[in-house]
Amino acid sequence: MTSHRRRPLLRSRSSAAPPLDDDDLLSEILLRLPPLPSSLPRASAVCKRWRCLAYNPAFSRRFRLHHRRNPPLLGYFRAGIPKLCFQPTMAAPNRVPPGRLSLKFNSYVRVLGRRHGLVLILEWPQLLVCDPVTGHQHRLAYPPEFDPDNSLINGAVLRSAAGAGDVHFQVVLVGSDYEKKLLACVYSSETGVWGTLISTPIPSGNSLCTRVCWEHAVLVGDSLYWILAGRFTVMRAEGGGLGLLSVSGFTAQIWKRKTDFDGVTSWGMGATVELDKRLSMDSEDYLDIEGYAEDNNLVFLWTGRSLFTVKLEPLQCNKLFDTNNRACYYPFEAVYATGT
Repeated sequence: MTSHRRRPLLRSRSSAAPPLDDDDLLSEILLRLPPLPSSLPRASAVCKRWRCLAYNPAFSRRFRLHHRRNPPLLGYFRAGIPKLCFQPTMAAPNRVPPGRLSLKFNSYVRVLGRRHGLVLILEWPQLLVCDPVTGHQHRLAYPPEFDPDNSLINGAVLRSAAGAGDVHFQVVLVGSDYEKKLLACVYSSETGVWGTLISTPIPSGNSLCTRVCWEHAVLVGDSLYWILAGRFTVMRAEGGGLGLLSVSGFTAQIWKRKTDFDGVTSWGMGATVELDKRLSMDSEDYLDIEGYAEDNNLVFLWTGRSLFTVKLEPLQCNKLFDTNNRACYYPFEAVYATGT
């Protein structure tokens, strides 16, 4: 009897490891999930391997960085003593627990700006950069040229360039010494120092420049814009570029800055919205702009009786709650996973 050796079977292409067994490929798939608070927790429920990957610190940083330009509006901060209370606006399962992102302080603080998941806070006599999601805080001393006792001060915060990951940030501080001159200075967490001070005199009799110290900045492209006066707010126009939202009576108008072939700029009006028909307003109501979420192109509007959010393009209106009291509302946009 002759014995026949069985030749080893060659593994065919069809029997290769399933794509989801490749950690690198799986991470690329998970990376492209919507940046909603429930996305990664839901994916982590599939199995232990997916859970380990979804909650890996390195992957979490990649996920936040990948979605930096399109974070959801998690809610808003409301000023109080002795803390900034966070109020969520998303519905379950994406609703963030109110106490999870609230910030506590020992005294009254003023919010100067929010961007890229960071909050810039004036806690006299210093500045504080907070990341409510991670809990990290960074304290800064004023540049020596800024005198908190004799200057009107405002500022903005933003993450550094994408190549630097989500670790480093910049603080842009602006101010005016009571109608004499305007000041500006930039801090980089990468170098740990303030840059060169920029100073320009305020034209005689021009009091509008001091308003820059009360309005929040809007980042459009590579520039920060502050409103000096008027019942309107800077916004990002549809398709990019600089826009304005103005409110007159119950009517909102959206304007966009245009540049012709000769480099001459002008303003052109886009949409006009009759908000009283959409917000169920009475004749005694009025409209005030209370905040702007730049990544979601959404404004907070107070009617004197209720607080609404209005997404500008496409137009969507949502009532948050009834209130007769005016307050400071600071929209907060960030990438956050529930359960972290």
